[in-house]
Amino acid sequence: MRFIRMIAGFGLSLVLVGSSGCVSFAETPGEHFAKAMKRLAENCTRHVQKPTDSACDPLKLKPADPLATEEGRFAHSIQIPNPVPADSGYKPSMTSEQYFEHLCKTEAGEFIYKTVENVEGLYMMRPRKEATDYELEHLYALEDPYGYTYGEATGIEFLFVKPTRYEFLEMSLSNARQLRWGKQSLNPSYDATPVTGSKYERYSGYDARKTKTMSKEFDERLKSQFGFTWRGIQRPHDRELGIAGGELIVLDLQTNEVLGVRRGYIRSGGMNNLTGIWWMTGRTCPTYNYRHRNKDFDFSYWFIGKVLKTKNYEQSFKELTDGN
Repeated sequence: MRFIRMIAGFGLSLVLVGSSGCVSFAETPGEHFAKAMKRLAENCTRHVQKPTDSACDPLKLKPADPLATEEGRFAHSIQIPNPVPADSGYKPSMTSEQYFEHLCKTEAGEFIYKTVENVEGLYMMRPRKEATDYELEHLYALEDPYGYTYGEATGIEFLFVKPTRYEFLEMSLSNARQLRWGKQSLNPSYDATPVTGSKYERYSGYDARKTKTMSKEFDERLKSQFGFTWRGIQRPHDRELGIAGGELIVLDLQTNEVLGVRRGYIRSGGMNNLTGIWWMTGRTCPTYNYRHRNKDFDFSYWFIGKVLKTKNYEQSFKELTDGN
């Protein structure tokens, strides 16, 4: 996939290519990013922007605030059995690649403490917001670039609800969002007005063929017994070296017991664009893929499905490995 965006009036072009490449650079990704943003700020100061120009929008972005929402505060309050150590093992002599390999070897992985059989549905506790291209090429704007995928941010119900997967997916009503797809592709229930007193929305019925088979309903109570959330890992040196970490956490909603944690890292830098960063094609660990892709639409299900097993667990993972 190739994305090309021209910045009018500044003589700058941002070319986002579908490969992180093997670029050797003397400066760190953090240094490159800082210089790029400084140049952009200078250009924006020298030139008068038209109302329709978006060239200077990256300057408006701020580092992600993981505690800005109730869902974020809860995710970061969870105590897991194997927290990341305060000392990541970073040494000043490490290159970005060396530090990434170190984190992959010593911290990344799947940690499953308990599995549950025949799970019918689950609660998405912290839906992701769709990231803009500017956020995806920003070193600090996304809290968890490792866990982010377009699919989960724009149509997570179609990821989890299928005949071979879960029967339903729930999320808070306050997190209601509009999909990119037009109304002609969606069930009329997507346009329904929430029932008074409703706190949650529930998706079910998708036949894995026609999007119109997915229906939405509202409820005052959750039906799910289990849920999942996510959080970014914030430590010195990681972002400066173009590395971001994240944890996907599966919980028992009745007891808040942690059933499983997936901790992963992504590395970007050296890209042929303004900032040198493009999170969608960075190197990842753990990697879940078929056909040699680092991340795909089922990125979260690869792990969650192993912890909260459906009655068709074996078939669902056969579909994953077969690429269906």
